[in-house]
Amino acid sequence: MIPCQLSIFFMIIYLLESATIIVQSSLIVAVLSREWLQVKRLSPVDMILISLGFCRFFLQWSSVLFNFCFYFYPNIELWHLSIIWEFTNTLTFWLTSLHAVVYCVKVSSFTHPIFLWLRWRILRLVSRLLLGSLLISCVTVIPSAIRQHIENQFISMMRLPRNDTMTERLHTFVHNFFIAQHLVMLFIPFLLFLASTVFLIASLCQHLGQMQHHGTGHSNSSLKAYFIALRYLSFFLIFFTSYFLTILVSFISSKLNKRSWFWALESIIYATVSIHSTSLMLSSPTLKKVLKVRCWGLEAA
Repeated sequence: MIPCQLSIFFMIIYLLESATIIVQSSLIVAVLSREWLQVKRLSPVDMILISLGFCRFFLQWSSVLFNFCFYFYPNIELWHLSIIWEFTNTLTFWLTSLHAVVYCVKVSSFTHPIFLWLRWRILRLVSRLLLGSLLISCVTVIPSAIRQHIENQFISMMRLPRNDTMTERLHTFVHNFFIAQHLVMLFIPFLLFLASTVFLIASLCQHLGQMQHHGTGHSNSSLKAYFIALRYLSFFLIFFTSYFLTILVSFISSKLNKRSWFWALESIIYATVSIHSTSLMLSSPTLKKVLKVRCWGLEAA
C-alpha cells in the first residue's frame, strides 16, 4: 500500500517519537543499572523505573514493528508481535499504577495503620509487587494467545466455500468478548492509579487544613513535595487515558489503520508517552543528577 503525503508526515513524526522513547528507556536502564552495580541497592522508585524502562523499550519496538508491518503487509500474520505488545502493554499499566501507589504512600500524610504499614514495608514489598505485576501480565496474555488462535481458525473457516454468515457473527462475538476482557484487565490498574491520585489529593487538602491552624516552617517544603508528586501523577493520568484511546480504536474497523489520521493519533499518543518517560526521569533523583551533569558538560564543552 502506497501511503499519502499526510501519512508519510505522521509516520516520520511517529518514528522520531519512537526513537526518543527507545533512547529514554535505554538511558533509564543504563543509569539505574550502573547505580545498582555501584551501591548494590536501588530505592523503591528506582526499582519500578528500571522495570518500566525495560518494559517500555520492548513495548515501543513491538509497536513500531507491528504498525509498519500491518500497514504495508496487511495479509501477513503478526500474532507474535501482537502478543508481545499486549504483554508489555499490560505490564506497563501495572508498573505505572505501582509507581503511583508508591508515590502516594511516601508523600501522603495519613496516619491510618494501613498507610503506616505500607510505608514501613515498602522496601520489602516493591520487589514482590514487581514480581506480582509480571505474573499478572503473564496470566492476562493467555486469553490473548487463545483469541489469536481462535481468530486464525475462523479466518481459515471463512475461506471455505460455504455460507459464512454465522461464522462471521461468531468471529465478531469472540473478538469483541476477548477485547472486552482485555480492557477490563487494564481498567483494574487504572482504578488503582486513580485511587492513589485521589488519596494524594485528599492528603494535600488535609495538609492545607493543618497549615491554617499550625503555621510551621517545614510546611512549604512538604507542600512542594505534594505539588511535584501531583504534577507527575497528572502526566501519568494523560498516559493512561491515551492508552485507553489506543485500545478503543481497535474496536472500530481495522480499515482505520490505513487512514492517515490513524498515524496522527499514534503520533499524539506516543508524544504523550515520551512526555511520560521524561517525567519519570525527572522523578528520580539519580536520573535527574545524571541529566544535570550531562547538560553542564555540554555547556562547558
